[in-house]
Amino acid sequence: MRCRRHAVAALLCLGLLAGAAHARTGAVEAHEFFRVRMGAASTQPTSGRLLLFAIDAKVAEAQALKQSKGKDGTVGEVDANPFRATQTAVAAREVSRWEPGQGIDIDADRRAFPTGYSQLPPGDYLVQAVLDVDHSYNYGGRGTGDLVSAVTKLHLPSSSVPTLSLVKALPADDPWALSASTPSAVRQALPDARRHATPIDFVSPALSAFWGRPIHMHGRVLTPPGYDAKAAARYPTVYYTQGFGGNNDRVIGTLVDIYAAMDKREMPPMIWVFLDESSPTGTHEFADSVNNGPWGQALTTELIPALESQYRMDGRTSGRFLNGHSSGGWATLWLQTRYPKIFGGTWSTSPDPGDFHDFTGIDLYAPHANVYHRPDGSAWPLVRDHARVLGTFEQFAGLERVLGGYGGQLASFDWVFSPRGQDGRPQPMFDRDTGDVDPAVVAYWRDHYDIAYRLQQQWPRLKPDLDGKIHLYVGTADTFYLDGAAHRLKAVLDGLHARSEFRFLPDRTHFDLYKVGDDRRGLLKQISWAMYAIARPDSRLKAEAEAH
Repeated sequence: MRCRRHAVAALLCLGLLAGAAHARTGAVEAHEFFRVRMGAASTQPTSGRLLLFAIDAKVAEAQALKQSKGKDGTVGEVDANPFRATQTAVAAREVSRWEPGQGIDIDADRRAFPTGYSQLPPGDYLVQAVLDVDHSYNYGGRGTGDLVSAVTKLHLPSSSVPTLSLVKALPADDPWALSASTPSAVRQALPDARRHATPIDFVSPALSAFWGRPIHMHGRVLTPPGYDAKAAARYPTVYYTQGFGGNNDRVIGTLVDIYAAMDKREMPPMIWVFLDESSPTGTHEFADSVNNGPWGQALTTELIPALESQYRMDGRTSGRFLNGHSSGGWATLWLQTRYPKIFGGTWSTSPDPGDFHDFTGIDLYAPHANVYHRPDGSAWPLVRDHARVLGTFEQFAGLERVLGGYGGQLASFDWVFSPRGQDGRPQPMFDRDTGDVDPAVVAYWRDHYDIAYRLQQQWPRLKPDLDGKIHLYVGTADTFYLDGAAHRLKAVLDGLHARSEFRFLPDRTHFDLYKVGDDRRGLLKQISWAMYAIARPDSRLKAEAEAH
């Protein structure tokens, strides 16, 4: 789990406000305004989405003190947190060609979540401004090149217009840099893992034709210890996809862990291809989409053949496997069912809904379906910590809407699943103001991307190449309620008398699913051996590894 729209509203915000005196008179006198100045962060005109974050100072300082184990209550940044949906107030406006030294005013009530700043309880707040220069905040949060102010303590409501200054641009992070908490075994493995990892930068003819410009497919290829490009040995290959928010840099920790496990014979020797499914619209999930383009086609007919011509990969169906988590879990389920002749099996963990009768708990096919409210009027939850609800669907949508029109999880679904509207953008599955579901859009979703529906409709044709290849693992306490859709998908496959493997791990969430005992990658190791047993049924490697 883990968008782009509202052009008219954005245009209303492009002109500079007349200033503080005008802002606090007339029809808008109840609104809370802030002035943000382009300070030392940039020496040239800059555009983007200006975001303003405010959090209760006592709450933030207490959290910082707790995280530092009582050492320091300093708050380094103020940011939104979807798992504490209403704790941070966020306001936004679009800016174009913001000149160095220029100050602009932001109406913190016009476009805000969870409420306008004038409605915040009086008190001391920590406030920070961020300019999201490439409109990627909804997907990955603040990142390289974004411009930020210092964290400032203010009393709100203010008797004057507070001023903040953007003082620095965020530098690029080194994805291979290790944190202080990195285990020593991983530190020791990193140099060799890095030598065995090669970036993918492949220009897809199919995607380039769709978009009318060069479109690059990115990822990383990890070869196992002892790999020799000139030797005769070939290796089974795993195509790995990340969840929402993942990208080519954020996969490094997993990559190094896998290399270290192969080096210690805790995992079999295989080639791992870490696919980057991030895009400006969110995750494209390797679906063939009228909005994002033919990503599944590009992967299966272009990128995989190119990789197999370059690396010592086992190019047989029985030597190609899929593994992915969350949105990546849906991607691998989709690829396996859409291209069953290509892949020898998918091990999909906590996948996004594969049956839209249970879309994080909501039946999208129900008459008068609404994603904000149940029929009894109560709110649909979306995020939980076991029995405790952390956020609702409406809150999640509201925060995403303020952060920007591109790249959010909910809008990402529209970009993948929806038909294209007359304006050239995907038609939204639900109304962002009311939560009402559009049944015509859902019918399109069903016909093209409801995996359970596809299996029901096409099983006689799919069975010879797909039976026994679906493996799905999910926690019974999944953070996004994804276990419900998994149960429905299992029921469909059972009704078709299909061979499949579904494991519902007791009390596991979206984020601790892979942990076995003290091993946070334990489930991944089990999965890797299950794959290897299919590719190399006569191998004694697992028995030898266990003997050691």
